[in-house]
Amino acid sequence: MRLCDHLELTVGFCTETGPHRKLNEDTILVQPPMFIVADGMGGHDDGQRASTVAVEELKKLGSRPSVEDVRDALARGRHQINAMKIASKRRAAGTTISGMVFVEQNGWPYWLVVNLGDSRTYRVVNGKLEQVSVDHSEAQELIDAGKMASSALRDYPRRNVITRVLGARTVEDPEYWMIPVEGDQRWMICSDGLTSELDDALVAHIVTQPIPAQQVVDELVAAAMTAGGRDNISVIIVDVKKAAHPPEEETIEDLQWGKGVWD
Repeated sequence: MRLCDHLELTVGFCTETGPHRKLNEDTILVQPPMFIVADGMGGHDDGQRASTVAVEELKKLGSRPSVEDVRDALARGRHQINAMKIASKRRAAGTTISGMVFVEQNGWPYWLVVNLGDSRTYRVVNGKLEQVSVDHSEAQELIDAGKMASSALRDYPRRNVITRVLGARTVEDPEYWMIPVEGDQRWMICSDGLTSELDDALVAHIVTQPIPAQQVVDELVAAAMTAGGRDNISVIIVDVKKAAHPPEEETIEDLQWGKGVWD
């Protein structure tokens, strides 16, 4: 599949259990044209299973998914998670989902950004890191209602309380944004294991450095581990650049990849 007017991708990624968790409940998807982070929850191994179910449904879509395909896949994932036999009697299994999928709409290329929960998708615009997704959390609802300043988020004791997830016996749908595909852009997708450990200024400083995508990932994960690493940490960096010498027919399979855990 042609990736829009001679563009190439370089991707770095990592998912880290961290020193305080026995299981990694995060599942990442680095499979062109999809880049997704899912952070499961539910206790025992239920969260791990929930995040895996959501990602596996997206993996089935192949190389040319439509917007409707993505919506249908996540609806199937939600149904499967809600139908899971879970070990915990106190908590239902669920997962956040955040990331982006390359789609075509009316003949034009877009990143379909998808989000549910408090994993996040960012992009660098004019040298500044901006959050594209919007958290579905108690803290964000207070900020949106004008009852709390965004600067007070890190000190809010219930900042990790999520109000919407995929599964957890709910019928919540993700939110979607259509962003035109452009060259010379950097994107970051991460679980809250990164953003709960590092303040916005440090994350922005690392992500906006002119260094390779995998080096950005490595620095972010190392910083979050040094800060405590109390949760699983997952990060994907996607650099979209204009090809210096584009081939006659550039395909997704020709894209350049950073090292990581993709297979």
